[in-house]
Amino acid sequence: MSGVKCTNKIRLAFLMLVAALLLAGCSGTKVPFAYKQNNDVSVFQVTDFNEEIKMAAFADALCVGNANVTAGTSVDMTEASAAALFDVNKSNIIYAKNMHERLYPASLTKILTAVVALKHASPEDVITVTDGAMITESGATLCGLEAGDTLTMNQALHALLINSANDAANAIAIHIAGSVEAFSAMMNEEARSLGATNSNFVNPHGLSDDNHYTTAYDLYLIFNEAIQYEMFREIIHMSSYETIYQNSQGEDKEMSIGTTNFFLRGEVSAPDKVTIIGGKTGTTNAAGNCLILLSKDTAGNPYISVILRAKERKIMYDEMVDMLEEIYN
Repeated sequence: MSGVKCTNKIRLAFLMLVAALLLAGCSGTKVPFAYKQNNDVSVFQVTDFNEEIKMAAFADALCVGNANVTAGTSVDMTEASAAALFDVNKSNIIYAKNMHERLYPASLTKILTAVVALKHASPEDVITVTDGAMITESGATLCGLEAGDTLTMNQALHALLINSANDAANAIAIHIAGSVEAFSAMMNEEARSLGATNSNFVNPHGLSDDNHYTTAYDLYLIFNEAIQYEMFREIIHMSSYETIYQNSQGEDKEMSIGTTNFFLRGEVSAPDKVTIIGGKTGTTNAAGNCLILLSKDTAGNPYISVILRAKERKIMYDEMVDMLEEIYN
C-alpha cells in the first residue's frame, strides 16, 4: 500500500509540474489558453480525492459534435443555412446542419450582451444614456432612448431581449465598459471562456459587420450559459413589457414594447407536447432570419434549438416547428 501511495504522489507531482511548464512555456512566456485556470470546469483544474487524480473535462455537460446530424430525421431545413437542436440534459445533438459554419447572427448577438451584463452589473444599476448609444442606421429597431435619459439595467435588459432594441444594447455596453469597443472585447472574452471560439463580436446589437460572426453551435454554448440566469429566463418568456423611465429633465417617459417572437405572440403554434419557454429573434439583410429557442417536453426537460439565415420569416418558423417535432421522434 505504501508503494501505491508513493506512486500516486509522484504522479500528482509530475502532472502539477507539467501544468506549470505549460503555463510558463519553454521561454517563460505564458501560453495563451481560452479557459481560466480557476474555473471549476477548466481542463487545468486538478483535484486530488483519496489520492486519485481526476480531471473534469470542460465539455462534460455539453453537447459536442463536428458533423451534420440528419440521419433518422425528417427535418426539412432546405431554406436555412444552418440549424441545430440540442437535448440539454442528455448532452445530445438531435439534429444539426452546418452548425459550425460562420454566419452573421443579427440580434441573436444580444444574448451574449445580456450574459455579460448579468455577470458584470446589477439589475438596479442606473444607466445614463449617452450620445454614443444612439443608433442612426436606417431600419434598426429602437426603443426610443435619447441622450440624457436614465433607466435601470433591468429596464434596459427587457428592452434588449423583448423588443430587440439596438439603442438599449449600446446603452448597456457603454454603461458597463465605457465604450462599445471595450464592451465587445468583454463579449469576446466571455465567448471564449464558454468554448465559443469560432465567433467574433464587434458590437453588442448585431447590426451587420464583416468581422461580426458566430455559428449555430457557438450560439448554443452562449444561450446555454444565458439560461442559467433566472432573470434571463423570465425576460425571454414575456410577451410584452411596460415601464416608466426618465428623460434628462427628470420627466417620466413611457416604454411599452412587445415580443418579436411569433411563438409567444400566438402567431405560430409549437408541436404537440412541446412548450416554448422563450428565445431571441434576429433579422438583417445580411443575416437573413434567425431564431433561437428554449423549449421543454412534457417531463420538463429543456431543449435549445437555433436556425440561422433562413430566407423568409414564415419559412423559418415552419422549419423550426419541423425540427422541434424531432424531440418525440
